[in-house]
Amino acid sequence: MSKPLLHFAHGNSYPAGSYNRMLEALRQHYEVRTLDMHGHDPRYPVSDGWPRLVDELIVQLESYGRPAMLVGHSLGGMLCAMAAKRRPELARCVVMLDSPVVAGWRALLWRMVKGLGLGSRFSPAQFSEKRRHLWPDRQAAYEHFASKPMFQAWAPGALDDYLEHGLAPHPEGVALRFQREVESAIYNSLPHHMGEMIREPFPVPVGFIAGTDSEELRQASLAPTRKLVGENLVMIQGSHLYPMEKPEATARLTQEMIARLLGQQAQARAERLVQAG
Repeated sequence: MSKPLLHFAHGNSYPAGSYNRMLEALRQHYEVRTLDMHGHDPRYPVSDGWPRLVDELIVQLESYGRPAMLVGHSLGGMLCAMAAKRRPELARCVVMLDSPVVAGWRALLWRMVKGLGLGSRFSPAQFSEKRRHLWPDRQAAYEHFASKPMFQAWAPGALDDYLEHGLAPHPEGVALRFQREVESAIYNSLPHHMGEMIREPFPVPVGFIAGTDSEELRQASLAPTRKLVGENLVMIQGSHLYPMEKPEATARLTQEMIARLLGQQAQARAERLVQAG
């Protein structure tokens, strides 16, 4: 008997293989599929609000021939939610890993900032545009990242996964595969229309796993996300990058959330049948 199908969508600047520790744990229970790097296929360029990135994900989901559980971190969670909203028949449920919904006055302010061309001043692009992306060899790259507190918080082996899938040969050594120009463009085109998703019932079950120390979640406010997912919100100790910090725990909570969402869906379906009968 085949395993249930699960599609995982990565966060900005982290190729899907960067999450290998978490994905290996999920593969014990699911047939896991991924798309290596969003934003790098010229057929699906980055644009304001990410409509072509959603197109790219939908084409991938269509290729499976059956609906999948959609799980995404940060950027990936938002893409999964937007794809499921547009094409609900492709998704059995959505689990967003620290992908907060930006709505209300924050979304309005962000729309104004983008309109003035000031996105880089008020987004992580102010850092990604200048991010070092080239090293003489892999060891130098490892030492660069390992010296930073953010990466020191990652689980053993997670940084090796990131370097294995995130670096490519370069005439001067090794370079980041995820282009910093694409990373910055994704940050600067963050959707301001996500509030539309909370104005009416979402077409498939959706849940959220939040990092207790997530700065991204703090900035966005949890209220719009709670309006979207209702009671289907749980916390995990960690920062925005908790999938790398606690990959096995993240996989376990994801599996529990999927079971919870599908159980609620089955119960609601049974109740409708009783009422119809």
